[in-house]
Parts: sequence; C-alpha cells; structure tokens
Amino acid sequence: MATYFCPRDGARAATTSLTWCCPVCRGPWDLESEPTGPLSLNSLARRVNSLWRYEEVLPLSSPTTSLGEGRTPLVPLTGTVSAKLDFLMPTLSFKDRGAVMLAELARRLSPARVVADSSGNAGTAVAAYCARAGLPCTVYVPHGTSPKKTEQIRAHGARLEIVPGDREATALAARAAADSPGTFYASHVFNPYFLHGTKTYVHELWEDLGGRLPDAIAVPVGNGTLLLGAALATAELHAQGLIDTRPALVAVQAEAVSPLAAAFHRGADDLPDGPAPTAPTLAEGIAIPRPPRARQILAAVRESGGTFLTVTEGQIRTAQRDLAARGFYVETTGVACWAAVGGWTDRSIVVPLCGAGLKTGLAA
Repeated sequence: MATYFCPRDGARAATTSLTWCCPVCRGPWDLESEPTGPLSLNSLARRVNSLWRYEEVLPLSSPTTSLGEGRTPLVPLTGTVSAKLDFLMPTLSFKDRGAVMLAELARRLSPARVVADSSGNAGTAVAAYCARAGLPCTVYVPHGTSPKKTEQIRAHGARLEIVPGDREATALAARAAADSPGTFYASHVFNPYFLHGTKTYVHELWEDLGGRLPDAIAVPVGNGTLLLGAALATAELHAQGLIDTRPALVAVQAEAVSPLAAAFHRGADDLPDGPAPTAPTLAEGIAIPRPPRARQILAAVRESGGTFLTVTEGQIRTAQRDLAARGFYVETTGVACWAAVGGWTDRSIVVPLCGAGLKTGLAA
C-alpha cells in the first residue's frame, strides 16, 4: 500500500486522503511505494503500447482514464544527441505522463472537484484526463498564458481561472482553493503520483536502447517534475540491477529565470529566502522563480554527477527554428535542451522535445 510521506519532517498520510501537502511544513509529499517486481525486457513486447506497460514500478494499475499516453519515438539528431518526441502525446506535451496518474487517482477517490494550476501544459493535460475520468475540473493559469493553451483547457470542459500576476500568484490561488473540503488538488508539483508518471520517460529510453541508458539525460527544469521522475527511474533501474551506472542529469533553465542554476553553481543546497530575480522569457513552462521541490532537484542533479546549464532568449529562438528546419515544430520551452546541448559530441545524450509548437507558435 502506497503512503504519502514528507521528506523534511517525516509526517505521513494515507493516499486515500485528500491531504495535498504535509500538514506540518506545508511542503510537497513524496511517495513510499515498493515496486512489485523488476522489469524484464523480454516480457514487455507482449504488453499494452503505453506507459502502463511498466506496471511493476507504477503505484497504480488497471487504469480506466488512459488516452494511450507514452511510448513516444526516440530519434537521432546528431551522432551523439537523440530526441525523445514527447510532444506526440494526446495533449501534445510530456505532462500527460503525470496527469494520467493524478486523474486515475482522483477517479478512485471521487472528490467533489479537481483543481490544478499551470503555466499551460499541465493544465491542458489535467483538463483532458479529468474529462476522460468524468471529473469536474478547474484550472488556474497566470495572465499571459498562451491563448492556444487556454483554448485547449476550455475545449476539454474545464473551468478556467485566469489569475492576475505571475506563476507564483497562480499557484497560491490554486492552493487556497485546494484547501476547500472535497477538493482533490491535481498538483504536478505537490502530488508525487505525477513524478511516478514522468519517470516512465526513462523506462522507455531503457527499453528502446535495449536495456541501457545514454551517458546523460538533459531535461528542462522549472518545477523539476521531469527531472525528479528521471531521478526516480534511474535509481529504480540501478537498484534492480538493470543498469550498471546512472546517467548524468543535465538540468536546463532559461537564463531569464534560473534560480536553481544560480543556487547549484553557488554550491547551495536550497534557494535563498526572498524573491528570485526574473525577467520575461519565451520558455514560459519553466519560468518558476521558487519551485517547492528545489532542494530535491539540486540534490538529484549533484548525486547524478550532472550540472545546470542556462540558455538565452536568442538561443531559444535559434533552437526552435533549427529544429523546425529538421522537421520538428516544438514550443519555445521544449527547445531549451536542444539549445543547451545540441552541439555536444563527447558523450551520448537525450533531449526531450516536450511540447508541440502549435501551443505557442514560432517565436518572433
């Protein structure tokens, strides 16, 4: 039986409750859940062609809310850099990996309402999977969110709440709503079921590469949900003896909003108190000034032997057009990793193309 626990103070809660954060420190939950057994490459060929094929390592099974998410292609871009095409998901972003876990959990708990907050992609994913599950859903987004993303949220039948201010103000508004009785907070940051969905990104790499992983895995980092999922997966695969070494995690942030990169290169274990300096950025999906899991993100990158890189707005524009010229139309957040490591030649690395260009359009 899976259990929520707080990595800071050890508090615990049942996963059947609607408690969305630690009642002691108000921080995010982690999940205590043991795999039911090791994966086997030989057994996977006969399974469902979605992320649910990795049932031994998932905290839920037998879903009814699946839209066929996962199993996205891995395509070489250069001799050492490959791209995983996670924009080929049902809602056109990698957030489907975690959203299906949240919606499936919520369906089983039968709350009166579901709320979520997002800069766009997580909100569209939660809206879609709540529609699939037949759950009423409200999504909070900041003013200035891409109109294509807000249109998609509404199309799935969710109620849209546009919050004046930045991403932080949006999160605070959603958390206030989440405290209402009967509410399931489908938070891709606070609820660890989301991370256990994003970890399947790495299980797919392991399967597609014949039981191994690249030397490094690059991920764009705002709230760090893909990076922390990758860290979970590499730890599990290593503990099960399915990989000999764990790949380095290369975290990429926009230079305009890069609090984690700054803290990492200062040698800090957490973000400093007070507001973080920010500026407008094309990479809206990772423009997070104070990610709640900052300490975990920094630790995961260090433990992997990885690093943080930042990219400028000019590099983002160039990378988006370069990928489009190669046949991949990717949103501006989703090109950040290609901008950062596309020229690497010394080791194998995979970058995620994690959102479709139709979501934001081409950067001016």
